[in-house]
Amino acid sequence: MKIRFGYVANALGLWDASPSKTLTFSRYSMLPKDERMEKLKSITAQNLHHTKRILYYNIAHEIELYRLSSSIVPLATHPEVMWDFYTPFKNEWKELGEIIQQFKMRVSFHPNQFTLFTSQKEEVTMNAVKDMEYHYSMLKAMNALHTGLINIHIGGAYGDKSNSLIRFHQNLKQLPEEIKRHMTLENDDKTYDVPETLVTCEKENIPMVLDYHHHMANKEEDDLHLYLQRIFNTWNSTNVIPKVHISSPKSEQAYRSHADFVSLDFALPFLKMAKELNQDFDIMIEAKQKNLAMQKLVEDISAIRGVKRISSSSVEW
Repeated sequence: MKIRFGYVANALGLWDASPSKTLTFSRYSMLPKDERMEKLKSITAQNLHHTKRILYYNIAHEIELYRLSSSIVPLATHPEVMWDFYTPFKNEWKELGEIIQQFKMRVSFHPNQFTLFTSQKEEVTMNAVKDMEYHYSMLKAMNALHTGLINIHIGGAYGDKSNSLIRFHQNLKQLPEEIKRHMTLENDDKTYDVPETLVTCEKENIPMVLDYHHHMANKEEDDLHLYLQRIFNTWNSTNVIPKVHISSPKSEQAYRSHADFVSLDFALPFLKMAKELNQDFDIMIEAKQKNLAMQKLVEDISAIRGVKRISSSSVEW
């Protein structure tokens, strides 16, 4: 069993390398009209440049798994802005894509919690479609659609989980099929647990990203072993191996919050369970210390008897 590890957005230790510099709409509105577009382009140029720096950092550290920032382009989906962020940066997007392809990186996006398909309000669904289109267009601009995926949660329950799930399936029909083919669903820490998310994924033929921390915060019993093979099977129709999210609780009192690093004791029961299936998969680390937490966990796992470290960010067990 081979496991590759990755991290989210920021490479800590790289100086001033945030790929998520922002511009609020209120700040944008206060600018003179002839300066607004230049400001948007300036921040986007910075974010694209920092993304390139991070990709090169990943290459140097043999990290093949990386979640791109959703905030590369400021105000990309704001109804009063909606600007062309591809044409002015065509070469920059292409360059990022060439790096990703040359070094066989697996990249993804994770839109925020407002990108959901369970709402009773049509404008919420339309905004979700618009946000998915934005993320899809970035993958397309980088020519990264062959492995690039967009991960979201099912959404809210609105006091009636059964009807909300029915609405999810109805509202999802608004999403263009070519974008849906690049979508994954993840169980969450409060509402839709592993069985509910899995059934939804199977019904829609969407790969499921298991979030182990969310599962531990939102489960009725210790039944993950009953579902893990089915979760991995949802990836059979794709050209990529399954992906899992790992983090650990900040404390017992703040159980749902992510700690700075990942506790091996917390993650080990899942890793042992996965080992029984003997299937390759990838792990995205969602700890506050980003790449540093990822590297620490790889070192901790590598110290386990029977585990062989085969690169800076991957092990064989």
